[in-house]
Amino acid sequence: MRSKSSHSILPPDFPFLLSHSFRAMLAGIAPGPVGGRQTLSQSTSLTADIVMNSSQTLVIKLGTSVLTGGSRRLNRAHIVELVRQCAPLHAAGHRIIIVTSGAIAAGREYLNYPELPATIASKQLLAAVGQSRLIQFWEQLFSLYNIHIGQMLLTRADMEDRERFLNARDTLRALLDNGIVPVINENDAVATAEIKVGDNDNLSALVAILADADKLLLLTDQPGLFSADPRTNPDAELIREVEGINDALRKMAGGSVSGLGTGGMATKLQAAEVANRAGIEVVIAAGGKPGVIGDMMAGASVGTRFHGQKMPLESRKRWLFGPPPAGDITVDDGALKAILQRGSSLLPKGILAVEGDFSRGIVVRIRSTDGRDIAHGVSRYNSDALRMIAGHHSQDISDILGYEYGPVVIHRDDMILC
Repeated sequence: MRSKSSHSILPPDFPFLLSHSFRAMLAGIAPGPVGGRQTLSQSTSLTADIVMNSSQTLVIKLGTSVLTGGSRRLNRAHIVELVRQCAPLHAAGHRIIIVTSGAIAAGREYLNYPELPATIASKQLLAAVGQSRLIQFWEQLFSLYNIHIGQMLLTRADMEDRERFLNARDTLRALLDNGIVPVINENDAVATAEIKVGDNDNLSALVAILADADKLLLLTDQPGLFSADPRTNPDAELIREVEGINDALRKMAGGSVSGLGTGGMATKLQAAEVANRAGIEVVIAAGGKPGVIGDMMAGASVGTRFHGQKMPLESRKRWLFGPPPAGDITVDDGALKAILQRGSSLLPKGILAVEGDFSRGIVVRIRSTDGRDIAHGVSRYNSDALRMIAGHHSQDISDILGYEYGPVVIHRDDMILC
């Protein structure tokens, strides 16, 4: 076992952070007697000047590259600044949710691992150690503003099962209703490939759906989405507004280069598309830009803004589009036409192939024979049963399986077109 790092989860001068003077400085308030009334100073940034017409729910996703600044350690000073930006928004009545990466990075630093291990078990070891360090850090910083936090660790299984989805939603909303800032991460210490969302960009979109959020802010190491990779192309231009995500935009996206994270611009586009379908506005912006959170909430031109769908999906339809599909069902042209043109349910007769292993009640993807994604929906039969009844008439289901859950595989009410 490698020796424990001598670096604390907090800066060496953390005792000063607890002082009344530093609390005042950090919050942008004029120092006064301890326990006395404090007011916003005139030097406070744009965040304090935001006109709060109504409370909004904001999900802020912080990637590993933002939390570490591209290094092997957490950038504590930068995280302090991000919390400082959140505090006045919370005080003004906005509901703040943090989706944080960095557990593996925190564990790696704490245990003094020189290189990122390649094995899943070693990464989960680092996540298990680092998650407690990470949540402790968030708790100590938010406590400087008398803000309580609540930790939620999620996996894909919490999203694709309707009952667990509703339980997670109720917990999240209870935290928000009580003025508590949820701090959310994927449960990397126990999640396997089969139950992982895979990256915190897509996780943040699912959290935004859970919370019925107004905005999703994806903070990264880039100012936004560019027409080309700005790290290699000096002619790359920042795209300010996006009305709809298409193949041309997807081709502009690259991958993660930090080595500690799992996301990249491609996963941010995926997250934006999911959130936009639910009517949630998404902004991709540079996490290192001073005042970026307050500027975005004030309506300033920050990063790349993806406009939410004007006629957002109702709550259940949001859930159907949120979870990553657990499997694929390929349908014939007749079933495809019935679904797209007549709004029909999917019957077993139209199924050509079933991919993946899944239980009944799980969200799956319906695909055409040429590989196009057609719809997401809840399957009333598990994957083994579907393979047995594929291509057969509905009246034959009971004879083939010895039981039935009705004549349709996916009911139209449990389906959403892609």
